[in-house]
Amino acid sequence: MTTPEAPLKKHNLILEDRQKLSLSGVTDVESFDDTEVSLFTSQGELVIRGKNLHVDEISLETGDLEMSGEVKSLIYGDRDRTKKPTVWKKITR
Repeated sequence: MTTPEAPLKKHNLILEDRQKLSLSGVTDVESFDDTEVSLFTSQGELVIRGKNLHVDEISLETGDLEMSGEVKSLIYGDRDRTKKPTVWKKITR
C-alpha cells in the first residue's frame, strides 16, 4: 500500500535592499557563519553568501527564516535535494 506524499511547502524569497532576507519553505539548515548560510528548501539546496550575515529568526516547524547582512549571492543547487544527505550517501557519491 502506498501512502501519498506530503505536499511540498511553497518556497518564497524576499530580499530587501540586499540587507534583509526573508525565506519560506526552509526544510533544514546545514551550516551558517558570517559569510555563508547553507540550507535546504522545498525547492532544493540554497547557499547564501555575503558579509556580516546573521540569522535573526528561524522556525523549521513553519519553514520560515529571517536573516540580515550584506547579501552578495544566492546560489541554488540540486532541486531534488531538499534534505541533508545521509552519511551513507556522502560516502557513495
